[in-house]
Amino acid sequence: MPRLSEVIAALDALWPPERAEGWDAVGTVCGDPDTEIDRVLFAVDPVREIADEALELGAQLIVTHHPLYLRGTTTVAADTFKGRVVHTLIKHDIALHVAHTNADTADPGVSDALAGALDLRITGPLVPDPTDPEGRRGLGRICELDRPETLAAFAARAAARLPATAQGIRLAGDPEALVRTVAVSGGSGDSLFDAVRAAGVDAFLTADLRHHPASEAVRHSPLGLVDAAHWATEWPWCEQAAAQLDALSDRHGWDLRVHVSKQVTDPWTTHHSSGAPN
Repeated sequence: MPRLSEVIAALDALWPPERAEGWDAVGTVCGDPDTEIDRVLFAVDPVREIADEALELGAQLIVTHHPLYLRGTTTVAADTFKGRVVHTLIKHDIALHVAHTNADTADPGVSDALAGALDLRITGPLVPDPTDPEGRRGLGRICELDRPETLAAFAARAAARLPATAQGIRLAGDPEALVRTVAVSGGSGDSLFDAVRAAGVDAFLTADLRHHPASEAVRHSPLGLVDAAHWATEWPWCEQAAAQLDALSDRHGWDLRVHVSKQVTDPWTTHHSSGAPN
């Protein structure tokens, strides 16, 4: 079995930590470099349910997309939410490793997995990484559909192919407008509207769209907006990342057992349509 340090080196080759944003907190949160690893669990969020799942599986390593501590802390006391996660992991010798914005811009990265889940053909990054001479890395992806469909049909495609969440899928724009090209970005994407407009696409699928940026976007142009749950747009990366580690395991003869958590860790649990009865 490989040691944790060997597996982490392989993960860092896939998602180099130096490519993360300066404000981000990626890399290994806890874990003994000499621990032997034979089972790995991938998930979006490093929450208590995922720590418990790793314990039940007998996994020695959890790889998540979201960081456990994105800002500084003065305590890991077990009576705090995040402290309880740390205590559970260390007590049971389970390591935690994070690949966040370094996985967002990777090739393949989070938005590649999102495009793949929607069966879209990728033509390039939405915001290219200027350090990539091949022009494949970057934030978001510009995609084409095999054949045009209405914005409503494209939103229905997203609802059918992304993991189910309480939020579901929200749509802004003309439901009957034809969609041929799409920009996608896993996670919060309303900071990318300038790049989306510059790309000239028909629709933009992302998450966490806020009222004012979305309102301005649909009034600036006929752009259609498809807003999904943050967790749902990033979960496909877990399957993609697990497959990448599987391939590395085969190449190195590690015989790792790699799992993807199916637990929905999106914070929203219930949805009610608004409006008074007629």
